[in-house]
Amino acid sequence: MRFMMLMLPAGQCDAAPDARPRAEAVEKMMRFNKTLQEAGVLLALDGLHPPSAGVRVSSVNGKPKIVDGPFAETREVVGGYWMIDVTSRDDAIAWASRCPLGPGDTIEIRQVFEMSDFPPEVRKAADGFEDPRHPVA
Repeated sequence: MRFMMLMLPAGQCDAAPDARPRAEAVEKMMRFNKTLQEAGVLLALDGLHPPSAGVRVSSVNGKPKIVDGPFAETREVVGGYWMIDVTSRDDAIAWASRCPLGPGDTIEIRQVFEMSDFPPEVRKAADGFEDPRHPVA
């Protein structure tokens, strides 16, 4: 079962576009990342620049609307993620519980849909789409 663990760091909503984590925080996080890797459950991970450096694309009357960050009324933002492959939701919770969170930080855990989770008509609608993780040679 794949799960995405989304890091919702405190203070990320108001961070400047050039904000970077402190070396001490990165060192702690890398130790955690290494435990995920050594356990063989880590599939992918990345950290993200703050929303003030981002851009949002939405649709207004069928046309793209582009808005540069920072964004009004943002309360929680994703600062990074881990994609893990574990046997259960409880395992995902156990891994997230080991993460060195700072004050106010949160990890949201979301299970990833697998094609087998869908009824036949949905699977048929996805026929012909090549999974980029497993390209056909």
